[in-house]
Amino acid sequence: MAVVLGGGGFVAYRAVQNANEPVTPKFTLDDFGKIAGGDLSAPDPETDALKNAAEQARRADLLKEGRSGAGKGQDLDWVIPEQAPAGDGFPPMNFPPGSDPSPGSNKATAKTMLASQGWGEDQWGCLEQLWQKESGWNERAMNRYSGAYGIPQSLPGSKMASAGGDWQTNAATQIKWGLGYIKGRYGTPCGAWGHSQSVGWY
Repeated sequence: MAVVLGGGGFVAYRAVQNANEPVTPKFTLDDFGKIAGGDLSAPDPETDALKNAAEQARRADLLKEGRSGAGKGQDLDWVIPEQAPAGDGFPPMNFPPGSDPSPGSNKATAKTMLASQGWGEDQWGCLEQLWQKESGWNERAMNRYSGAYGIPQSLPGSKMASAGGDWQTNAATQIKWGLGYIKGRYGTPCGAWGHSQSVGWY
């Protein structure tokens, strides 16, 4: 369908598909087992396929607009919603008044949390670049192609509920989940950044 409709059509198709999806909890017994075992970062072929399709749609749009943009910071993939998204059993949530995203303080929080995963300062540069590319360090960032949400661009965003119930609006909760995901799936931020550079997502 993405090939027939092109990048813009894919965006509209995904928006309609997401809007029509029933809002029901999608945790299976296997998911609960992963939560108990702390293994929510295991590879998920279905989610990986969505990330890959979103990246291909983004690239198609860039080609259509006649610009490469790759690696130049011009191809921002997100929008900033006024409300945190709903779905997967979670109601939409209003952002607290005056709680504008603060990329600088979000970076500072992440930098202090690196050691909790056993990583040194040598991993900071990779993490900073990775999440700058993914979300601009904005806890409200939502990818317009895939619906991925938050600083680490969790897909779906509700996966971050395993790190805290305030995942929709709390940058520290998103960072905690994101660091755990990176460690479980790629080992280090530099491993995740290398994968992102190779295929466009992590």
